[in-house]
Amino acid sequence: MHKTVVINVVGLTPALLGPHTPRLTALASQGARANIQAVLPAVTCSAQSTYLSGAWPAEHGIVGNGWYFRDECEIRFWRQADALVQRPRLWEAARALDPHFTCANLFWWYNMYSSADYSATPRPMYPADGRKIPDLYTQPADLRNWLQAMLGRFPLFHFWGPAADIRSSRWITEAAILVDQRFSPTLSLVYLPHLDYPLQRLGPDMAAIAKDLEAVDALCGRLIDHFAARGARIIVLSEYGITSVRRPVHLNRVLREQGLLVVRDEMGRELLDPGASAAFAVADHQVAHVYINDIRRKAQVLSLLSSVPGVGQVLDENGKRQWHLDHPRAGDLVAIAQEDSWFTWYHWLDDAKAPDFARTVDIHRKTGYDPAELFLDPRLCCPKLRIAAKLAKRALGLRTLMDVIPLDASLVRGSHGAPPSANQHEPLLISSARGLLNRSSLPPTEVYDVILRHLQA
Repeated sequence: MHKTVVINVVGLTPALLGPHTPRLTALASQGARANIQAVLPAVTCSAQSTYLSGAWPAEHGIVGNGWYFRDECEIRFWRQADALVQRPRLWEAARALDPHFTCANLFWWYNMYSSADYSATPRPMYPADGRKIPDLYTQPADLRNWLQAMLGRFPLFHFWGPAADIRSSRWITEAAILVDQRFSPTLSLVYLPHLDYPLQRLGPDMAAIAKDLEAVDALCGRLIDHFAARGARIIVLSEYGITSVRRPVHLNRVLREQGLLVVRDEMGRELLDPGASAAFAVADHQVAHVYINDIRRKAQVLSLLSSVPGVGQVLDENGKRQWHLDHPRAGDLVAIAQEDSWFTWYHWLDDAKAPDFARTVDIHRKTGYDPAELFLDPRLCCPKLRIAAKLAKRALGLRTLMDVIPLDASLVRGSHGAPPSANQHEPLLISSARGLLNRSSLPPTEVYDVILRHLQA
């Protein structure tokens, strides 16, 4: 098989190619490019699973970055076990064609306990004293210590949160090169998340994100140079495009005000109680899975949500089937935001009663995706000094809450998940092999075939 690298540049669209991306623009000019029609929902876990299985969410089961686990009555986001994907992966098909094929999966999702030969994914340590310590999960296990000995500890707090920046993508870039030098896998899958951060904070404003585009382009250039020198075919792709938003929509507050959503009081804080609720929404950017425990009220919920400003459409069973989202994990209804809107996870009516973790970076306990985690609360005086003081307490073994995240959803300027209204905001695929990409637009399920062709031809 032919050596190939797939570089996943999150948020890259045709609109962002230009003077600030000279290496990516040159690759597109010398090779070939195509738009990728968006997956619904157009979010990380669903898009990546579609690309790597060649199947729709209705088949592989990854209906979002998180969903309601009905058998446990719990909402869970950002799970990592490969077994959650209910279809075989691309590297398994390639290995069946060539027993000498090997794959390195570097930070693409559902990367734990997979059949990939080499893998690395974030896996923090959580000691009992409340600390969160950056770390990795790798296969083989000793790859974890080797990479961090070579590159320093994985910069987890620059991978997500208010300090998220280019450092995490730079670390992943260097890790991909080291893994390739040591193991020379046939296929390398490399995830560069950086553009996601400024695009959600600032929106797709070219002047505002110019330096970020240049920084990501430089990392891509380093990867292109390394893999091209080793004779590899190069694919650059993205999962979704990010569009400007101005209106956060609080679906759970709407459901609560109508007596459909139940909260549980814990020490004066209100936690969503999904198992006791007649209906609730699991918000994931511009898409929300709405689960209805009292199915007799489905028509009421459909009518209610359809009337909420900022909701573009609500999918029933037929709608889910049309969008290849009819899987048991999906909501009984699926709400899609208008292009200028997005869905929050907020269920409380008074900020004083928000869960204590609402003001922290806590991607696992929150019952929906929270882009406000990319910001420091602008109302805090000297937030960095506050963070330093809290870190000092933790270093002394004291428990303290890192409550520096705002509850102001209006700060968010970019979102994704809904089908884009313009081709220029669709995800993109660029290939160094002009003859292997002969279409200008691809269904997302065909990305799987494109990668296999690069490996085989």
